[in-house]
Amino acid sequence: MNVVLLLTHMLLSVALIGGITHQALGALAPVRKATGGFFNRFRAVNGAAYVNAIVILYFVTLILGLIIYPNYRIGARVAMEQFRLKASVGSFELKEHLSAIGLGLLPAYWWLWQPAQKAFTNSRRIVTLIIAIAVWYGFMVGHYLVNIRGITG
Repeated sequence: MNVVLLLTHMLLSVALIGGITHQALGALAPVRKATGGFFNRFRAVNGAAYVNAIVILYFVTLILGLIIYPNYRIGARVAMEQFRLKASVGSFELKEHLSAIGLGLLPAYWWLWQPAQKAFTNSRRIVTLIIAIAVWYGFMVGHYLVNIRGITG
C-alpha cells in the first residue's frame, strides 16, 4: 500500500510541477503573441486558468506526503542517519519547511490570480515564483531521497 501511495504522490507532484512551471514562466516572461518557437508558445498561457488546479494538486500532494511521512520518518530517515547522510536528512527538513511556506501562501496565491486583482502583477509573480521554487525543490529532494533509500535499504 505504501508503494501505491508513494507512486500516486509522485504522479501528482509531476502534474503539479508541470502546471506551476507553465504558469510561473508565463507570469514571469509573458509574450504578446503565441507565434514563433516552442518557448514563446509555452509562455503564452492564461495563468489564471491554472490556479484552481494548482491549489488542489498542491493540497492533495501535501496530504499524501503527510500520509507517507511516518514511513519515511521511521524507515528511510533512520537508515540515512546510520549511514551519516546528514545533508540528505537536512535537505528533507528544508523540504518540509518550504512545503509549509507554500501551503501558507496558497490563499494569497489564489486571491492574487483572481481577475479583479490585475493591479497586483508583481505580487502575483513573486508568490507564484516562491510556490514554484518550493514545488521544484520538494520534487527534486523527494526523488533524490527515494533513490538513496533504494541504495541503502
